[in-house]
Amino acid sequence: MDIETLTRQLGAAIQQDETYLAYAAAKEANDADEALNALMGKIRLVQLNYQQEAAKESPDEQKMNEYNREFQAVYNQIMANEHMQAFETARQAVDDMMNRITGILAMCVNGEDPQTCDPAAHNCGGDCGSCGGCH
Repeated sequence: MDIETLTRQLGAAIQQDETYLAYAAAKEANDADEALNALMGKIRLVQLNYQQEAAKESPDEQKMNEYNREFQAVYNQIMANEHMQAFETARQAVDDMMNRITGILAMCVNGEDPQTCDPAAHNCGGDCGSCGGCH
C-alpha cells in the first residue's frame, strides 16, 4: 500500500474517533445556536469597524477604545455560551490528538520505532525545533 492510501485510511479513522465525533457534534451545535451566531456576526462587525478606523490617516483613539471595549464585551458573551465552551473543549481535544499524530510521524521520519515512539516522552508537539529528543 502506498503512503497516500494509508493517509486517507488514517483520515477516515480519525473521522470515526470519539474525539473527532465530539468535535463535529459541538461544531454542529454552535452552527445551530442562533444567539451565538448573532454574537459572532456582531463581533465581526466590531472588528471591521475597528479595522476601518485604524486604517484612517488619523484614527480616533476614543472610537478605537470603544470598539475594543465592545469587542471584549461581545467576546466574553461568546465565551460564556455553553455551546462555545463545549466546542472549545472539543477543539482542544482534536488539536491535542493531531499534535500527537504529527509528533509520532515526525519521530518516525527521524528513524524512531513506529511501534514504540512516544512524543509525550519528548514533550513533542510535532515542532522539532522545540526539542532535540528525536535526533
